[in-house]
Parts: sequence; C-alpha cells; structure tokens
Amino acid sequence: MDYQMLTPVSLPVPRIGSDLLRSVEQFLYYEAWCMDENRYDDWLALWEQEMAYWVPIGNEGELDPKKTVSIIHDNRTQVEQRLTRLRGRLAYSQQPKSRMIRVLSNITILSETTDTVIATSTFTLGEYRIGRQEVFIGRNTHVLHRRNDQFHMSEKKVFLLNNDDALGNLTFLI
Repeated sequence: MDYQMLTPVSLPVPRIGSDLLRSVEQFLYYEAWCMDENRYDDWLALWEQEMAYWVPIGNEGELDPKKTVSIIHDNRTQVEQRLTRLRGRLAYSQQPKSRMIRVLSNITILSETTDTVIATSTFTLGEYRIGRQEVFIGRNTHVLHRRNDQFHMSEKKVFLLNNDDALGNLTFLI
C-alpha cells in the first residue's frame, strides 16, 4: 500500500456552490484543516485585508473587545506577526509543533445578505505536544464575504468554553 497517497499534500480552496450551507461547511472544514496542518499562508489567504481574530474572556452575552480583556484580539498586522513567530525558530513553545485535530459540528447560518454570511459552529480541538494532550471545546462565529466565487473571513470569534479559567499557552491557531 502506498501510504503517501493517504496524506493530502494540499486541498483546493472550496468554491461557493448552489447549496449555501454546504458551501459554508466546506469553507469551515478547509479553514480547520489549514490550522491543524500549520498551513499558515493558506489560512491567511482566507482572510480579508481588514480583519479581526478574537478569542474573548467572559460570558458570551457580555463581551466587547474594546471594554474587556481578551485572550487574543488581533488585526491583520498582529495575525501576520503571530504567524511569522509560528513559522520561525523563535517560537520555543511550539518546538516541536503541536499535532492537532479539530472536529466541527452544528454549523448554522445565522444571517445572510447578498455578499455576507454570518455562520456559527461548535468545535472540539485535540492538541498533543511532548507527551501532553489538551482538549479545547468552543464555538466559532465567522463573518464571511463572497468574493470571486469564494468566501473570505473578515471576523472570527472563538468562544472557548473555559475562557475564564486558567489556560495553557495558546501558541497555535485556535
């Protein structure tokens, strides 16, 4: 058996099809794969130039990144700096890199306009590094824009279930 055939080298960026929910699902699965496989350039290419990547602290209904502390609240420049660190040799907390697998479920379209879709999903993320396994559970909210028959993200909120508890070092894409 040729085991190399079982490991994808790359995946095509999903196109928007006639079934909107299925198109959103495929986009979110692709984004998860990019994060799990440390495909930072592919993941960054999914974003609009103006963007917000937010991992808040606190109860979901009481959140405002301008008024409360966040685990992560990055714009594009900050995300690019984060990815530069993760690619380089100075991210000691990621040497060796974490192995990750995330499972998405409950993907739901919250609203839709001609060019924008807001979708939510739940996830379970398993992370393994140097003999230690962690499990993260949460809910994502994505603001997606249709452009050239593809989605691009302008906002992503990752609401971790235990976001107000002591967390380890999140030195990977959550």
